[in-house]
Amino acid sequence: MPQPLEIALLTYSTKLRGSVVHTLELATALTELGHDVCVYALDKDGLGFERDISARVELVPAQPPPTHLPPEQATDALIRQRIEEFVSYFLVHPQPQDIYHAQDCIGANALVQLRQRGRLSNVVRTVHHIEDYPSIYLQQCQDKSIRDPDLCLCVSDRWHQALLTEYGIAAPKVLNGVDLRRFSPTPSGQEEALKARYGLTGSPIFLTVGGIEPRKNSLRLLAAFAQVLATHPQAQLVIAGGATLFDYEPYRQQFFALARALAPEPGSMMGQSVILPGVIPDGDLPALYRTADVFCFPSTKEGWGLVVLEAIASGLPVIAADQPPFTEFLNSEQALLVEPESVEAIADAMTAAPNPAVAHSLIQASQAILPHYSWRRSAQLHVQQYQKLCLASGARRIQRDLKHS
Repeated sequence: MPQPLEIALLTYSTKLRGSVVHTLELATALTELGHDVCVYALDKDGLGFERDISARVELVPAQPPPTHLPPEQATDALIRQRIEEFVSYFLVHPQPQDIYHAQDCIGANALVQLRQRGRLSNVVRTVHHIEDYPSIYLQQCQDKSIRDPDLCLCVSDRWHQALLTEYGIAAPKVLNGVDLRRFSPTPSGQEEALKARYGLTGSPIFLTVGGIEPRKNSLRLLAAFAQVLATHPQAQLVIAGGATLFDYEPYRQQFFALARALAPEPGSMMGQSVILPGVIPDGDLPALYRTADVFCFPSTKEGWGLVVLEAIASGLPVIAADQPPFTEFLNSEQALLVEPESVEAIADAMTAAPNPAVAHSLIQASQAILPHYSWRRSAQLHVQQYQKLCLASGARRIQRDLKHS
C-alpha cells in the first residue's frame, strides 16, 4: 500500500458554500482513507466552521474588507488582501506537506506565490467553474490560478472541455459526492420546529439553495414563481443561502424591485410567499430539504451542483437547467430539465413537479444516481492524481540533483 500523504487543503471561507463544502467533505474522506489532512481556511469572524470534521483545521485570520474604496475597486482590493493573508500565514507558520491543494483562485494564487519563493511544491488547484469577471485584475488572478499550479483538476465534463479550449489544459476530472449519512428522506424530528422558525406554512414549498445571484438565475425563478401563484396561491418559494465574497447588491435590488412589482398588493413583497432565510445553519440544512416539496435550480452556471445531489438524496423532485453540468448526471426521467432563460419553461416545471405522480416518478428514477457519487470515490480519484504529481516532482528533483552534481 502506498505511503500515506500529508495534504494541505485551502479554502477561502469558513462559511459553508459550494467549494467550501467540497473541501470539508474531501478532507473527511481523505482522512478516512488514512491520509494526514489539514484544512487551512480564511476565517473572518473567529468562529471557524459550524461542523466538526475529522481532519485537522488551521484557521487563518482574515481582516475586515477595505471600506474606503469605491465598489469597482473594493473587490479587487479584497481579493489581494485575502491572497496576502494566506501568504503571510504560511511564511510565519511553514507546514511541510506533500500536496498543497486549493479549491479557488485565492488559495491557488497564494500557493503559487509561496512556491515561487521556494517555500513549498506540488501545488494543485480544482477549477469548479470559470467566471467572466469584468475586472482585469480578477481575470488575471483567475488565469494565473489556472495556468500556474503544477496540477489542475475539474469536477465536470463541461469545465474539462472549457479548460482544454480556453487554456490548453487537460485537467483530470474528479467527482463530487453526497453524504448519505446527512441527507436522506428520513425525518429527524427538526422539521416542524424549522417550519415554524422560518414561517414555512405554504403548500407546495419550492426550495432553492445558493442565495440571490445572477448565475443562480434568481430573477427568472422569481418571475416563474409569480406565475405559479396564479394557480397555487398558497405556494411558497424559499431562497436559502447567500454567503459570498462578491457584491451582488445591484442584482439583489433588481430582485426586490421585481418582487414588489409582482406583489398582489402595492408596496408588499409578495406577502409571505417568498421566504429569504439567509445563510442556513449547517445542522438545519438536511431538515430544510425535507420541509420542501420541490427543489428548483435553474442555474445558468455551476461547477457541478452539490445541492442538486443533496436534494435528490433528501427525496425531492428536482427542476434543473437543461445544460451541462446537470445533463452530465441527470436525464429527463430523473429531473424536469428546463431552458434556464425561459420564465415560462421554469413556471411550467414548477406547476408540474408537485403533482404526486410526477414527483414520485422523478424521485424513484433519480435515486439511481446516488451510488455513483460518493466522497470516498472522489477522495480515491484525488489520491491517484496526488501520487502521480509526487512521483513526477520527485523525478524532476533527481534530474536537477544529477545535473548539478
